[in-house]
Amino acid sequence: MLASATIGGDVGLYEPVHGSAPDIAGSGTANPFGAIASAALLLRYSGDLEREADEIDEAIQFVLNAGYRTPDISPDGSGYLATTSEIGELVAEAIAEIADVRHAYHAV
Repeated sequence: MLASATIGGDVGLYEPVHGSAPDIAGSGTANPFGAIASAALLLRYSGDLEREADEIDEAIQFVLNAGYRTPDISPDGSGYLATTSEIGELVAEAIAEIADVRHAYHAV
């Protein structure tokens, strides 16, 4: 679930600490939180898009707080078990909701 960044050189590298998990590719069981959080790091450090990065982090926390888990972080099966794609969709929906709320305040 940890994001990582190698920055300071000509090119930044953003990836989950655990790598891409090729051994379980296509099984729907890979935990995407680290990859998504790495995208937030890319926005923050290479794109200077702090607010957008914060929204991704907030969306990840929202999904986790709602109880959604991939099997690797719910070994006892507690919470709502979801596939890699489902977690990605939930985070994307949460990001959209966060953005909608932010824009709604600006319209008032």
